[in-house]
Amino acid sequence: MAEAQSELWGLVEEFVTGQQESKSSEVAAGVKNGVFTVLQVVETLGSCLANPEPRTRGKGVQLLSGVLLECCSRLSEKEVGVLVVFYENRLKDHHLITPHVLQGLMALSMCEVLPQGLAVSVLKSIFQEVHVQSLMQIDRHTVYMIITNFMKTREEELKGLGADFTYGFIQVMDGEKDPRNLLVAFGIVEDIIRKNYSLGPFVEELFEVTSCYFPIDFTPPPNDPHGITREHLILGLRAVLASTPRFAEFLLPLLIEKMDSDVQSAKVDSLQTLSACCTVYGQKELKEFLASLWSSVRREVFQTASEKIEAEGLASLQALSACLSCSVLGPDDEDLLDVFLNNILKDCKHHLCEPDMKLVWPSAKLLQAAAAGSSRACWKVTSNVLPLLLEQYNQHVQSSHRRTILEMTLGFLKLQCKWSVEEENGLSGFKDALCSMVFSAVTDPSAQLHLVAVKSMTVLAMQQGVLSSSETDLVVDHLTRLILQEADSHSCTAAVEASGALAKIHPSAFISSMLPQLCTCLQTGPNDINLNERRVLHDHSLRQRCLEALAAVSTHHSIVKETIPILLNNIKQTQKGQGQFCSSDVVSVCKSLQHVAVQCQLDAKSLHFYHQTVLPCLLSLTVQAATQDTGTYPCINVLLEEDVLSAMVPVFSAACTHIKSELASTSASQIVRLFLDGDVTFLNENNLTFKFQPFQVNGPTEQQNRLVALLMAFVCSLPKNVEIPHLSRLLHHLLSLSLSGCSPFSYSSASKCFAGLINKCPQGEDLDDILQSAAQKIEVGLADEHIRTQAITLLVWVTKALLLRYHPLNGQLTDKMIGLLSDQQLGHSVANMFSILVSDSVDILNKACHADIRIMFRQRFFTENVPKLVQGFNSVIGDHKPNYLKALSHVLNALPKQVLMPELPSLLSLLLEALSCTDQVVQLSTLTCLEPLLLEAPETLKVHIDSLITKLLCLTSSTTMVRRSKSNVFVSQRGKNSH
Repeated sequence: MAEAQSELWGLVEEFVTGQQESKSSEVAAGVKNGVFTVLQVVETLGSCLANPEPRTRGKGVQLLSGVLLECCSRLSEKEVGVLVVFYENRLKDHHLITPHVLQGLMALSMCEVLPQGLAVSVLKSIFQEVHVQSLMQIDRHTVYMIITNFMKTREEELKGLGADFTYGFIQVMDGEKDPRNLLVAFGIVEDIIRKNYSLGPFVEELFEVTSCYFPIDFTPPPNDPHGITREHLILGLRAVLASTPRFAEFLLPLLIEKMDSDVQSAKVDSLQTLSACCTVYGQKELKEFLASLWSSVRREVFQTASEKIEAEGLASLQALSACLSCSVLGPDDEDLLDVFLNNILKDCKHHLCEPDMKLVWPSAKLLQAAAAGSSRACWKVTSNVLPLLLEQYNQHVQSSHRRTILEMTLGFLKLQCKWSVEEENGLSGFKDALCSMVFSAVTDPSAQLHLVAVKSMTVLAMQQGVLSSSETDLVVDHLTRLILQEADSHSCTAAVEASGALAKIHPSAFISSMLPQLCTCLQTGPNDINLNERRVLHDHSLRQRCLEALAAVSTHHSIVKETIPILLNNIKQTQKGQGQFCSSDVVSVCKSLQHVAVQCQLDAKSLHFYHQTVLPCLLSLTVQAATQDTGTYPCINVLLEEDVLSAMVPVFSAACTHIKSELASTSASQIVRLFLDGDVTFLNENNLTFKFQPFQVNGPTEQQNRLVALLMAFVCSLPKNVEIPHLSRLLHHLLSLSLSGCSPFSYSSASKCFAGLINKCPQGEDLDDILQSAAQKIEVGLADEHIRTQAITLLVWVTKALLLRYHPLNGQLTDKMIGLLSDQQLGHSVANMFSILVSDSVDILNKACHADIRIMFRQRFFTENVPKLVQGFNSVIGDHKPNYLKALSHVLNALPKQVLMPELPSLLSLLLEALSCTDQVVQLSTLTCLEPLLLEAPETLKVHIDSLITKLLCLTSSTTMVRRSKSNVFVSQRGKNSH
């Protein structure tokens, strides 16, 4: 005990005499470890605390406060009570001691065992004894934190002070300038108001002590470690100013004054604050100032050249309208919303009729903003404005004027659509006139007018109960006409998009009207139907439009059941040799089928129908084509062409990624049996000329081999929980086909399918066995001159599959690829394949296909393999160096920018050398890598500036336009940075 006391004396002595500041932490550690008690520390400090020299007393209080800050949780209630009394008395001591006293009080304010009533006592002492604004910033911050701590834990006690607490805080905050302290102070004021502390007679004083900072004018110093921005302060102050209606009489005149100023930021801040206030104000607070507020907002929208100010002005007008709409009126109260809207209508309506139409749009925007406040405001405005717009449309004959009027009308229609969900639709009285205007516009010669008319028709038709069934049919007819006859592609696109939106709501109208015409066009072509001769379209263009429209309207199950047979029938005609269809026609149909599949993913019923209808049909058609007698049909069937099969892949994928497990398992079993055993019983038409043997490589089965692409699309897109039957057998067949002498399309599809399956295979012996077999066969293939290309294709896809799931074997396979960069025959191809490893795959091994993809796999690949690429580049000689540069450039360009930037300086020498490479891909990718470095960290290039400029100037004379443009941009940017 004596030894511990002696140690404590020594520590205190060294701290007080100023020899060792760290001794405070040692004393605190001793208290935490039970070597000393807080009482012993106080007793040891006795002589220091009673010393006549203020600095010595201050050192003693500083030591005690430091100990309390670290050990406050260990104090008993009695100890806290004694210490509070001690510290309150010390507030009356010399001003040099005050900062240390405040630190001790902050520690005590965090004690859960603080006796009842002492929080009030401490704050009273601070309010009475401390002139806070004469303290240093950190000490003022300590005062704010004491208040914050007590407000969190002793709210009821503080409220017992009544308005004295509010007045005391006003004195504390008055004159504060430091942004760090202001953020805390604003938070305290907001809590005082929102937690209903008594403001008493000090409402105006509290407003004044905070509003003096409005609008915030603060620019953080460069490299500010605190990270406080002007936006932080603006939001903090706005939360205070908009926290109570009691500030309204003081705040609203201030906002009007700042809105009328010439300072753009002040205008924006004022308008945003007004919008925030409207969420807590009522018409009582706004009444006196409504006219002035409207005048200021109107002027900003009419006269400002700033889009930001205009947008905030319109937002504040909407907020005012919403606020007045929500106010509860007494029996004798005036309806200020009606008065307010009447003023707006009075000031804006006449501009809609002016011949020059100069203020048409500002007036329309103001009226729409006011109407957006509530359903009542919307009805009031639209019922006054729509008749005027309808009249103006009929009076104007120029298409440009009509378009402007229709665009304004569209804005009001959208608002009415928004509020009609809650209230009865208010357009019924204007329906006939609106339909007349819109139908007139959609038949106008102006294509630009068509675009607005289509949007207007869509809004009208989307509102339930507005249009009759005959009017809805007429809308569909107009959309059909634009799709089939309108020469302007933008009008057609708008009509297709509108059809997609409306088909969900009015499926029967599209089934009875649009679909038969689209189907007829697909079957007969444009010359066989009644079209406007001036706008007859090329057969191919019309066919494309029909296919896009069929896909777009497939948003309802009843329509899907109609459109899918139409699309499939087009492909069947190809198979039967009916019509002159080329591969591009079939590709277009497949794209439409894919679009339909994606839309069906949102509806389980439609997706089930799609899966059960489309996939068996396409498989049946392609299998029949692949098993035809090549002697009878010497030319390859169009359905077996590579671009057609490639277009079918996303159709299969989209149909499989979202299906339910039961259906997925059944379909997987059928398709695997089809490819492994030639079981065609589930196909629509299974009377084949020859047996289906897609994995046979020794025979006339080249056309059948191609269909492995469809197998890939199916099995590699299924969810992970779907078990693939006969998986081991299937993988071995795919492995054999990957390394066979079949076409590049076939062996690439087999390799990708193999990779997609092993990516999802569960860890275990089965996976290890197949991977070992694959690795061995790849080694053998690389040694066989006839199948080296097949082997490297399989290698890259297997490597990618394992890389994505962090399988240990991926490192060994990647090393093999890096080693092949110096291969005379394969080096160039392997370098290009590094792009496959790090880029996203479209058809397999992506998130949509449920692949096993670990986070940050690219960063991991970079860390593990870029040093090897650099080492290989430095060690290799001759013509192989560009291969390493190309592989490196692919890896770098796939990295996220924030990851790439810190790594570039260390690779700069290599990248500069890459600019001299003759390979254009390397040059372009290197420029792409260097660009962010030049724009964001140009100082890193200073050492290499001469070499960089020389190489860039050489590239500017390049015959390749893209590369030359990039290097020109680099040179000009480098010039800017040098200044």
